[in-house]
Amino acid sequence: MAKKFTFQPFGAWIVVPRPDKKKTDAGIILDDETARQLQTNIVEVLAVGPQVTQCTVGDKIMVDPNTEAMLIHIDEVQYLFVNEFQVLGKF
Repeated sequence: MAKKFTFQPFGAWIVVPRPDKKKTDAGIILDDETARQLQTNIVEVLAVGPQVTQCTVGDKIMVDPNTEAMLIHIDEVQYLFVNEFQVLGKF
């Protein structure tokens, strides 16, 4: 991510990038089925609220794959909001 992420969540919320990609890092555009197969629940923490105690910005975390996350748009980019209790662990 080239631009610095400046959004600061409140409470125990964590902001992570949306895990499904429509384009690879090399620029190849993926069809929906391939993008779904490459989706992961391991993501990097972009921002944490003041009540988050188990992870910090930059940590790689595993989010419960069965959880519902809130989709947010910041500067025309989609991110996910998850609560700290939805995090299974970190690497």
